[in-house]
Amino acid sequence: MHQRQPLRSRLVAKVTLLAALLAMTSGCGTTGTGSGYNATTNPNQFNEAVVAEKPIKNVVIAHVNIGSPSRNYIKRSESMVDGQIAEYLRDNGYNILPQREFSQRWNNATLIYGDPVDPTTGRLNTKTFIRITQSVRDDMRDKTDVDAFIFTDLIEHDAIVSGGMNHIARFNGVSRKPSLKGPGDGVSSDFDWSRPVSAVSLQVSVYNIDLDQVFAGLGGIDLTDAIDTRSGNGWVRRKDILENDNYIEQGIQLALHPLIVMDNWPGENPNK
Repeated sequence: MHQRQPLRSRLVAKVTLLAALLAMTSGCGTTGTGSGYNATTNPNQFNEAVVAEKPIKNVVIAHVNIGSPSRNYIKRSESMVDGQIAEYLRDNGYNILPQREFSQRWNNATLIYGDPVDPTTGRLNTKTFIRITQSVRDDMRDKTDVDAFIFTDLIEHDAIVSGGMNHIARFNGVSRKPSLKGPGDGVSSDFDWSRPVSAVSLQVSVYNIDLDQVFAGLGGIDLTDAIDTRSGNGWVRRKDILENDNYIEQGIQLALHPLIVMDNWPGENPNK
């Protein structure tokens, strides 16, 4: 039996990957010159060779993040977004195992190894996370036909709004116009458009039965902040976060490309 890369090395890499993905999120928001091209589109990572050797058909969507938990106002939408992801995967030929197959085993494993997330700080204990993930994998490999585990993180980050006449935030392949919140209907002339606005994107991480990461993707969804018309010069959190199904669908398609090829994918500079 050949030596396999240690589980810790394969899973700890997620932290470095997330940092790299997020570094691309808060870029300048250049629009590019091609039709439909968005320079902020994430170049997702897909290990086609490994998947070709060990095809993925039966998958389970984890109920936990690969990173730290989402904030409460985003976390409340996680099951809804997971449902849309499951539907998209199913429509493209994947068999989706019930999420309880994962969650029940995860909860049982936390009784043995402890909660990997510090409830006070929200920080992730990577060592504990790895132990629990391996325990879940071992049991599911023996008792189900699972081929891969899909982690779907809704991550909040900064985005930059463009200057000029049309103020648009571009991040992770999408373009979103800031909305207004409050009794007014305008923005003061001295509004500071250079201040970052909060946005939410979908990060998808796929691990095969050997817990090798075979796919990592990121797709923008929507802004979580709106312009505060009461003050006229600041941002305030929206109440209608993650309520636009079209935006969620677009984020899912971006985050899963090219594992599932997206029509009119807005990446790759057309001037190359």
